[in-house]
Order: sequence, then C-alpha cells, then structure tokens
Amino acid sequence: MVKFALNEQQKQAVEHQEGPLMILAGAGAGKTRVITQRIVTLVKKGIPPEQILAVTFTNKAAKEMRERVLDLLNKDPDINRPVSARATGMSSPFVSTFHSLGVALLRENARELGLSRHFSIFDRADSMRAVKQAVKHLGLDPKQFEPRTVLSVISRNKADGISAGDYHVDVGNTWRHSIGRIWEEYEKRLKKEGALDFDDLLLRTYMMLRDHEEVRKRCQDRWKYVHIDEYQDTNRVQFAITKMLVGKEGNICVVGDIDQNIYSWRGANLSNLLSFEEEFPGTTLVLLEENYRSTQNILTAANNVIEKNVKRKDKTLFTKNNEGDPIDLYSAYSEDAEAFFVVEKATELIGQGVSPRKIAVLYRANFQSRALEQAFMYAGVPYQVLGTRFFDRKEVKDVLSYIRVALNPHSQGDTARIVSTPPRGIGKMTLAKMLEGKEGELSSAARKKVDEFRGVLASIRNVALRERPSETIRFAVQKSGLEGKLKGGNEEDRERLLNTQELATLASKYDALDPEEGIERLLEDAALATDQDSLEKNHNAVKLMTAHASKGLEFDYVFIVGLEEGLFPHEKLDENTDEEEERRLFYVALTRARKKVFLTHAVVRTIYGSQSIQTASQFIEDIGKNLIRVLAENKSPHERKIDLIDW
Repeated sequence: MVKFALNEQQKQAVEHQEGPLMILAGAGAGKTRVITQRIVTLVKKGIPPEQILAVTFTNKAAKEMRERVLDLLNKDPDINRPVSARATGMSSPFVSTFHSLGVALLRENARELGLSRHFSIFDRADSMRAVKQAVKHLGLDPKQFEPRTVLSVISRNKADGISAGDYHVDVGNTWRHSIGRIWEEYEKRLKKEGALDFDDLLLRTYMMLRDHEEVRKRCQDRWKYVHIDEYQDTNRVQFAITKMLVGKEGNICVVGDIDQNIYSWRGANLSNLLSFEEEFPGTTLVLLEENYRSTQNILTAANNVIEKNVKRKDKTLFTKNNEGDPIDLYSAYSEDAEAFFVVEKATELIGQGVSPRKIAVLYRANFQSRALEQAFMYAGVPYQVLGTRFFDRKEVKDVLSYIRVALNPHSQGDTARIVSTPPRGIGKMTLAKMLEGKEGELSSAARKKVDEFRGVLASIRNVALRERPSETIRFAVQKSGLEGKLKGGNEEDRERLLNTQELATLASKYDALDPEEGIERLLEDAALATDQDSLEKNHNAVKLMTAHASKGLEFDYVFIVGLEEGLFPHEKLDENTDEEEERRLFYVALTRARKKVFLTHAVVRTIYGSQSIQTASQFIEDIGKNLIRVLAENKSPHERKIDLIDW
C-alpha cells in the first residue's frame, strides 16, 4: 500500500487514549497502519510497551504487526528505549493471535490448572484419531457417529464456551447423549496424553480467567491497553476472553468491519461487534471510510451491494483515487467458455505489461477451479492455486485411486490409500497380508472383508471397461462408499462431494472415446496435471482462490466468476444460514481490486455430469447498470472477439 498521511478520522483513532474505542474500518482504509501508529503513540505518551496487548487472527498478520510496531518503536527518535530492549525485544507490546495468547497464559498458569507446562497440542489428525478411538471404545456405530462430524460438534461447542460436562446435561436426546459420552471419552484421552486440542487453547483460557480471579487480575494489571483486530470474526469464547482481559479502566480498542464478517460457519459472532457499545458504555466510535486501494467505481459498486444488508452499521467507502474503468460483465455459455474468457483477458493484461501476480480469479466453491486450471494450463499462462490443486484434493485422489487399482491390482500405493477409505474393517495387519500376497493366512472374517473389497474393485473394473468415463466416476464414487460417507458429513464434506461430482464433469470430456481408452486418458491427464510443482513455486503467477481465501489480500485486477443463483450467492444449507453473509462475501471479493473488476457467469453449468440452466446472480443487478459494461458471449468457439452491447 502506498504510504499516506493520517486523515482526520485516523488521527482521532491513533490519539485516543482512555476508555473503550471502536474503529469501524472499511476495506482498504489503512487499519493496520492505524493500529501500529496508535500503539507507538501510546508509548510516546508514556505508556510502558509491556502494558500493551494486540491480538489478531492469523500468524501472518500477527508477525507483520509485531515487526511494524517494533520497527517504529526502535526508529522513533522521540522514544528513548534502552539499547538492551532493542536488542532483546524485551519491554515490548505483546502481539499475538488468540491461540498463541492462550498457549502463553496456559503455560504460565499450568500448575494452578493441573496441567504440565509442556502440554502437547493435538492437531486435527490427532483429534480425529482420538475421537475414532473413543467411538470404538464405547461400542458405538462409527457410521452413525462419524469422527469428522463428532469433532465438528465438539469444536463448535467449545467455540461457544461449552465444555463436555455442560454439553452432557441433555440426556433426553439419544444422539446428543451419545455425543456427550464420546466427548467425555475424548477428553479422557486428551488428559491421558497430557494434551489440549486446538479449541482447548481458547476454551481453557476462558475457563481459567473465569474461575481464577487472581489470574484474571494479573492479566488486567499486566495489560492496561487491549487491542483486538478483526473483531467481527471473534466467536463467543474469544469475546468472553477479551472482556475478562479488560480492567476497570476499560481501555480496549477493537477494529473491525461488519461488512467483512464472512466466517459465521467457523463460529464468528456478528453480535460481538454490533453490541460492543452496550457492553462497553462510553465507547468512542470512529469510522474509517476513506479507501486507499480501489477506484471510485469499484467502491460505489461495493457500497451499492452492501447497503442492502440490514445487520450492519452505516458506512460508505470513498476514495480520492480516480473514477476508474467500469466493471465488465461477461455472460458465458458454459463454465469452459467462462474459463477461456478469463484466461484470454488475463493474457491480454499480461501482454500490456501487467505482472501475473497482480491478477486474481475468485470463486465461491473450490470445485470451480478445475475448468480454470485446465484453461490456464492449456494457454500456458502461469497460475497458482491458493489452497489445494483440484487433482491434489484428497477426495479426487481417492476416486482416481479406486479406478487405478481396479485396473491394475498390483498398485500397492493405491490399495493402501483406499482400503480403509471409507472404513470397511480392514486393519493394518490385514492390509500387510494383502500387500504381501499372504491372504491365505487371514481369518475367515478378515478374508470375507477383503473379498468384499475385491468385489468392489471388480465391479468398478467392469464398468470402467464398458461404460463412458463419466459413468465410471459416478459408479466408483457410489460403489466405493465415498458418496454415502460424504453425504452424511458436514459442510466441508459436502464440498468434497461436489469435487467428486466435478471430476465426473471433467470425465465427460472423454466420453466420445472408446471406454477403455477414455478412462486411460483421464488417468494419464490427471497424473500429468498433478505434476506441476513448478507452477506452484512460481510466485509471479495469476492467483486462483476462493473469495473466503482472498480476505486481507489485494490485486490490481480481479475476476469474480460463477456469479449464479445457488452458487454465488450459495444455496441456503439450513435454517441457520446467514443469507446476508453471502452479500458480505461478495463485498469482500469486490474490494480486493485496485484497478478493475471483471464479473462472469455461465448460462449453462455442468454439475455432476448434468447440465443445468443457470440464473445470473442477484448481486449483479445490485451493483447498478450505470457502473457495468456488458461484454457479449462469443458467437462461436472459433471467434475470440468480444463485442460491446447495450444493457
């Protein structure tokens, strides 16, 4: 971001000292600079650096903020810091994430909590293993109590400040009662291993501050000035921690943007920001509405979209930058035509001297990357997927492994990968016998399970040699049990199921070939597509990512693709879905762009091998006709000209 002098609102936030302060900072309004300058100003006013706490959400953000604060403190001639402090980093503000803060406090007070100071921290794989063991120990059906689903329930409740004991009170609900039993057994295993899971780092910190007054008082005496960044993303337990860290002086500064709250599915609670002034009476409110990133046309479009939300505080972004280009809208016939349009325009921009790294393509769901990746690869335009590449995604590799081992039973790597995906009662010892060719040594029960597995592979082989590749993919997903497993899971599982459906869509491109040749070509192309590490490492590449992943980033040129009803905005999953969040997500996507935005949608999109007619997203109309230039669909696959038309 270009350096700029503080505007009047920024100065007000920076110079405010006593009492609660809420900074509503719009996208590109320079909030990080405001926080760092505010901390430096407090120190210049005589506040000891060690009495200042700043908490944000990602390790990257915390690292950048910490480095900027220390750099400013060390270079400011008006601050007389001891040389030893500059060299060692002592006597400095405490800048961290919520989870890192929790680890520090829990280790510091481990003895009072009955913990070892050197407690382990379970990652998700560790937690999944422990939940699976708990389900087995209790004699429960692992299909009914799928570990990923159980862990999701536990995680969401911990984010709300609920412990296993609190959850277990409802014994009238059989399923809930069983979840409580699993949770209690899971906690026993954590304790036995001297470990906490990722969510415990917050829950146990909250419980410690709540139940140990002396610890809470020590924290309040240590940190007289508390800063919380991205406050709109805090969940209930983070809010509770924040409130207990603030002493009677009420010196808390929160920075956030209601319009960028896009993580309710992670437990982020919008009411934390909406009710801040009630929780902290006498709050000074500062609006940062001047944007230093985007053109006015982009900001006007974003304002027009977000003002339709009800759950927000009024805020209108503006800029002193130029008006800029109109927003281009392209209506493609299909997702492939959409992808080729994106690549064509990106190629054109790169030819004009634009660095590829300054171009981003944003989409709502990960499965959309497949057509885009193919188009970029075909055109030879460098690209990088933030997240997992389509053919590297676990569920996609699982399906392809089923087909590979069905066609080539000697493929031990594929056998080991899928023999327990989904679980079918074949353990490590049995697998070892299978791979060693010693199945004759197995018990009758084990041999029966292996025979059933072989039967699944034989069925897939039979279909693969006789049916179209797209049908083979669909059959493999269903016959393997992957479809049933993913259908019964959480939102993440449903996204994975969509990726298997997208694989079937891709396979349909080989349907015109002889079945055996078609499936072989699909497997070959998939193998080559995953061997593109050089593209992953090429940072000077067009970035492909979900709109969620783009938060906090900025690019000169941004393509937002798949703007169709049911996709973006995404279809409502249940009664708890926040419909306004989809609009906030689109607002975030728009405001990533500095110079220009391209919007695209497809008239026909193929999902799970079946074509469906799509309706353009309501968000397009929300922007306003005066800001949009409509580009016509190509007249034929051979014509790559784009004509302007009147809307």
